[in-house]
Amino acid sequence: MLGCARLCMASAVTGFLATYGVDEPAGCYDDLDECDVLIMWGNNPAEMHPVLFSRVIDRRSRGEKLTLIDISTRRTRTTDSCQHYLEMKGHGDLAIANGIAHLLIKNGTYNRKFVESFCSFKAPDDENPNLHGKAISFDDYKAFLEPYTPEYVEELSGVPADQIRMLGDLFGNSDLKITSLWCMGMNQHMRGTAINTMVHGIHLLSGHFGTPGNAPTSLTGQPSACGTVREVGTLAHALPGGRVVADADHRQQSEDFWNVPAGRISATPGYHTVKMWESFCTPTDKGGDIGTIWVQVTNPGQTLPNLNKLFNPKGDDKAGLEDKFLIVSEVYPTATTRLADLILPSSMWVEKNGVVGNSERRTQQWFKMVDPPGEARDDCWQTIAVAHELFKRGADGMKDRDGRFLFEVKKDGKPVPIWDWEHYYDVNVDEHLFEEYRQFTRLKHKDLAPYSEYVKARGLRWPVVETDGQWKETQFRFSEGFDPYVEAGKGIQFYHSSTKDDRGQIWFNPWIAPAEVPDNDYPFMLCTGRVLEHWHTGSMTRRIPELSRAMPGGYVEIHAEDAADYGLRNGDRVRMESRRGSLELPVWIDGRGKPPRGTVFIPFFDETLLVNDLTLDAIDPFSKQPDYKKSAVRIRKV
Repeated sequence: MLGCARLCMASAVTGFLATYGVDEPAGCYDDLDECDVLIMWGNNPAEMHPVLFSRVIDRRSRGEKLTLIDISTRRTRTTDSCQHYLEMKGHGDLAIANGIAHLLIKNGTYNRKFVESFCSFKAPDDENPNLHGKAISFDDYKAFLEPYTPEYVEELSGVPADQIRMLGDLFGNSDLKITSLWCMGMNQHMRGTAINTMVHGIHLLSGHFGTPGNAPTSLTGQPSACGTVREVGTLAHALPGGRVVADADHRQQSEDFWNVPAGRISATPGYHTVKMWESFCTPTDKGGDIGTIWVQVTNPGQTLPNLNKLFNPKGDDKAGLEDKFLIVSEVYPTATTRLADLILPSSMWVEKNGVVGNSERRTQQWFKMVDPPGEARDDCWQTIAVAHELFKRGADGMKDRDGRFLFEVKKDGKPVPIWDWEHYYDVNVDEHLFEEYRQFTRLKHKDLAPYSEYVKARGLRWPVVETDGQWKETQFRFSEGFDPYVEAGKGIQFYHSSTKDDRGQIWFNPWIAPAEVPDNDYPFMLCTGRVLEHWHTGSMTRRIPELSRAMPGGYVEIHAEDAADYGLRNGDRVRMESRRGSLELPVWIDGRGKPPRGTVFIPFFDETLLVNDLTLDAIDPFSKQPDYKKSAVRIRKV
């Protein structure tokens, strides 16, 4: 089965793990109300998180002073609201982060007390590459940073040296409160894990951490990518509550919670998303050992990179994939359902009970508001129904230690046949599953309150701990006075530290060029992303007439001078070509987004113009997340 987070949030996960030893942000949305400086690292919240961004802009309408800084590869609507725009080259963020750290140490403005009390230093282990690298000293760290002068950073990133010094001065000012935000620009990155750790590291090095308004915060790219993917362990290597399948103790704990026989959980992680689709699109006799994929309400036929390698072969009669079977649970026809062997009609979120978790660790519950139409069914019910059919056929994996159905739910002491749609809502299956999952949350201090508390509250940010008979949420993790798990007198305590000493890790990572850069044959750098009007692949929003009229189709943004070189005007059609595919679409010059010379931008919402026919499938070595932001292309006027 396929979860979307490997394509949107995986580098954020590995960045948190490498820095703090546990996933999910330490700060929360309240930081946006308190910070003096807000830095957006390669993201466009004015369009991608508009409600959240309006929370920031509203502060100005109240007369509050707030400095906004946009570090990006193109001008966007976010840029229009910022006092500073730092236009960088692809991978420039690596150099910028090192440049800031260089200045903090060179100028003596890093927070010496914070660093000595709460931090250690790490660098990549080139001899044995692994997520947690190797320990280095402060002097080692300082020496590694020595080359990253503002002038050298300007050479690597394209950002003027004076702007690098400006960032260094801001982080070196302990009187300011600084919050960093990022999303896909840092996550969909061949060095995504590295840049995530480096931005965390700047906040630790400068001491801009652990108090309201001081936080490095990853914004979730998908609704509930935190709650229903990362927290509950629906990734190939993971188990619920921050556990991993490679850890024998974690497997045993999970087997006990689920009451399944010892050894039931495999110690071998499954394939990550790119490898999974590579296998599915490779003939069985040539090593393609995945024969069936079940996709639930996500759209890989549009969102996978390098579609001509990772998805489109499924529809090629000559590809030798006749024995490959694709199941898709969906609400509407999509680019994925067009190649499906079996389509299961699914309920939308308002048509079922649900629980989600968002970017600030907030868990929120709701009840079904309307019935689904026709034969559409909850995706949770679909899973249970298939599981019960396997149970009936004698599959051991669907039995617990006592031989009972793995998903057995009782009411008044008697099992309810929840696999039968007519009886699924005889009980609240969500509540049963939630209470089972709560057991898993305490190992990594991700404690949740009882389900009934979420019915009463408008969401609670974990860890949620019962204190004096009240279930209290946590705004700021690892910080004394906010986080109930920080011991008295500690101040800051990274209690899941990978070095087992309550310390956060400040990483050095070198600047490395992108996997693909423009050359004489493919002289432009392509970036992809979203637009305000359409959510991701547009499978829902393009069916809303007002949104479809406002943004009817895909396009390519190009700099006006590059357009003039090719004799292009607004609306002209061009053929965009990469080493992987080609695409014809109209040109948009001086629109809402303005890429610099030598770069182009194409949104991915239009299923009739699949930009991922062009994108490369290079991945981060640790998160395995693809880099959608840097593919070399060329332009031909049609």
